[in-house]
Amino acid sequence: MTKMVTVYKGNLRNEITHVQSGTKIITDAPLDNHGKGEAFSPTDLFVSSLGACMLTIMGISAQSYGFNIDGTEIETEKVMSSNPRRVAEIKINIKFPAGSNYTEQQKRLIESAAKTCPVANSLHPDIKKEITFNW
Repeated sequence: MTKMVTVYKGNLRNEITHVQSGTKIITDAPLDNHGKGEAFSPTDLFVSSLGACMLTIMGISAQSYGFNIDGTEIETEKVMSSNPRRVAEIKINIKFPAGSNYTEQQKRLIESAAKTCPVANSLHPDIKKEITFNW
């Protein structure tokens, strides 16, 4: 079990502490929802968590099979809906380093890992996910 503590700091800003490590993250409401947009919004973290989770599970899979994905980047983009206000779509663009030469089996392992990470498995099925693998 992992514990985090979130403290409301005022002006639509929160400070989240990861208890085990002491690492802190600040969130701010986005400009389109009464905030200053000076830090990640909670929905930004939600979408970014998907990208980080995908990379982590892809890395574990690659390690297990004796290759690496070092330098791989994921760009995430959220599309909000207004009624109710929620994340309606997540666009994921996975970029592998120039010169990467994965076999077809490695590509299948990477794609499977990305699509079945714990965050992806936790998303509501109504959230559309558009995933692009740029080999």
